[in-house]
Amino acid sequence: MSGLSTAINSFGDQLRHWRKSQRLSQLDLALLANVSQRHLSFLESGRSAPTPEMILKLATVMELPLRTQNLLLSAAGFAPVHSETDLDAPEMTPIRQALDFMLAQQEPYPALVMDRHWNLLRANQAALKVLGQLVDLSALDPVLCPDGPINVMYLTLHPKGLMPYLENGRQVAAHLLQRLQREALIAGEASAAQRMYRTLLVHYPNLDTSGPDSHHGHAPFLSTIFVKDGMRLDVFSTITTLGTPGDITLQELRIESLFPADAVTEQVLKALAKAV
Repeated sequence: MSGLSTAINSFGDQLRHWRKSQRLSQLDLALLANVSQRHLSFLESGRSAPTPEMILKLATVMELPLRTQNLLLSAAGFAPVHSETDLDAPEMTPIRQALDFMLAQQEPYPALVMDRHWNLLRANQAALKVLGQLVDLSALDPVLCPDGPINVMYLTLHPKGLMPYLENGRQVAAHLLQRLQREALIAGEASAAQRMYRTLLVHYPNLDTSGPDSHHGHAPFLSTIFVKDGMRLDVFSTITTLGTPGDITLQELRIESLFPADAVTEQVLKALAKAV
């Protein structure tokens, strides 16, 4: 089999996988992309060779991430079209300024910037002070930061991280694992999200996630409750992403902002902000 035929078959397999992951029939996808079902069938079977334009069209109507779009292009033998620029690159200066502005505006409440691997890229002073009250950031277990930056998912759920101080740890763990599982389904079987999900299930002892994560008491949201040495923090979070990313790095950035869920937490956070 020639290299071209192998590439086409690889693309067809991936196209079928992503179509099914989106729960679309061939007819559904054909209608969305305004192509014939016969042509789509030929693309999946390898009987027809895709063009880059067709690949991007199908990926766009399926709302696939930019990283996945590049993988589809590569599978068909084409060069990726979406860049992946380091956040510290000069052309990212406006983005870094925007992130720093958002973090500063969130004070005295915590805010974090994470990448797709849940690695901590940036944090405001409020976040660092709250984390410092709960764990010794200078003496974290290496598993929490195996590649350098602190990993927020591991930090939250590891028994040497924040987990011992989570009053509602079971609900938080269930919510985070379900969120990670959804990301893994979108990213694919061999993704970093899937590997992280399996690592958490296999290597983290006593990670009790039994039961639904929807039991939030009377609140319409799931808050995260930290308790340590008489300090109790009840917070909930919002997640912000860039609205029109054309770069993979930008699409995968997440800004998580924490807000007090009660008046006591609000006062504690304001007091921490004033502390030296």
